[in-house]
Amino acid sequence: MTEHVLRGAIFDVDGVLVDSPHEHAWRESLRELMLGDWAPIRDRSTWSEDAFTPAVYQEVMSGRPRFEGAGAALRYFGLPDDDEHLHTYADRKQDLLIRLIDEGRFRAFPDALRFVLALRAAGVPIAAASSSKNAFRFLRAVRMDVFARNEGLDTASVAEGSTLSDMFDADLSGRDFARGKPDPEIFLTAAAELDASAEDCVVVEDAVSGIEAAVAGGMLSIGIARADDERGLAEAGADLVVTSLDQVDVDRLVRGEPVLRRPESDLA
Repeated sequence: MTEHVLRGAIFDVDGVLVDSPHEHAWRESLRELMLGDWAPIRDRSTWSEDAFTPAVYQEVMSGRPRFEGAGAALRYFGLPDDDEHLHTYADRKQDLLIRLIDEGRFRAFPDALRFVLALRAAGVPIAAASSSKNAFRFLRAVRMDVFARNEGLDTASVAEGSTLSDMFDADLSGRDFARGKPDPEIFLTAAAELDASAEDCVVVEDAVSGIEAAVAGGMLSIGIARADDERGLAEAGADLVVTSLDQVDVDRLVRGEPVLRRPESDLA
């Protein structure tokens, strides 16, 4: 990684901090439509229940705002992407997603929570910058005081009752930007709100479009490969690709030094 003293860390939410049900909601809502109201156009498409794979989600939809993601999926499967179909699909997915969140059908990634706490302890300002308008629901549902106690971590900076949302100095998630990822607008805005220059920030992303946005913004980037997609993240330009954020040496990251805890050859 290029050496820069770290002045800010910017996190995507879905797939980085939480194992969200976004993918399930996109897949299941389209399945319901294709087996129901959209059955007449099913045979003219490339859709099947087996065709909507995790790889399709990562490559086509992950990291995009809701309507961009819906349109990308419809085009991928050869379905109409006019306003009626676009809104029907996006709204169906949103309703299902909220139900899944309210039912607690997601989990926070422990390695990511440890990483957030370590950055806070090192005095690094941090921001959440997800395209999802639902990100705040996840952040508010994760109790950081409980997590810190269960992990045996120093709870001095974690107030009783605090949530993951309270850990961030800025939260841009779900804001309306003129352009979504891979455009860097959301990350550049996050850096500005952290009062840091882009080159002194690191972006933590799990999606190719997010890594591309970080690169376009002139930022360092860590690709967290939770779906066996190390190669895609590396090819998108990630400065570092890991399978767990526990692999990152926070002290060295803050000083702008190489940060992988184990030899890079282990990830080849």
